[in-house]
Amino acid sequence: MPLMKPGAIGKRAGGEAALPERIRAIRDFHESQGRMPSMAEVCRLAGLRSKHAAWKLVNKLEGGGIIRRDATGRLTPGSKMGAVKLLGTVEAGFPGPAEEGLLETLSLDTWLVRNREASFLLKVSGDSMIDAGILPGDLVIVDRSRAPKNGDVVVAEVDAAWTLKHFRKQGDAVTLLPANAKYAPIKPRSELRIAGVVTSVIRSYYSSSEPKKR
Repeated sequence: MPLMKPGAIGKRAGGEAALPERIRAIRDFHESQGRMPSMAEVCRLAGLRSKHAAWKLVNKLEGGGIIRRDATGRLTPGSKMGAVKLLGTVEAGFPGPAEEGLLETLSLDTWLVRNREASFLLKVSGDSMIDAGILPGDLVIVDRSRAPKNGDVVVAEVDAAWTLKHFRKQGDAVTLLPANAKYAPIKPRSELRIAGVVTSVIRSYYSSSEPKKR
């Protein structure tokens, strides 16, 4: 029996591999490699014999929101690449019955990122925002297009140093407030630049380096 290349999909008796298997192979490649595959790699992953067939697959996946192409034609993850099934609701106060039923498919990318082109990720270090629920090691999604309002959490450059703090403006005076009593408020002496407003916080309770269970 011939050996199959790692990550490639075997062909079914009818000829082509099933579409969900191809999507899974591309998604697994993206998760393991930290990038989307090239067209040659799409051929291998999907068990296709030509780049023409790979382009047909890419067009189909692009139409379904699984992948996108940037201005240079390079493949990028689409809004439905990492979609997760939303099964229902669960009570976080007093215990109650969990209503389970497939409500919809939720793309975390779409739900968390309102303005894709203006957003970026940062990893949090330090504990000055722990009382706002932002802990060391968390990831924050920052939108550079939003104008900060009082109470927003912002990423700011203050006197040549970067920080993550609550924004407060009174008149023309801006103060950056920590969410930890150990730290003092920051008032810019000469320079202040707001890089963006934090719109989401992401925390993983398990390391991404742990092996997947299949």
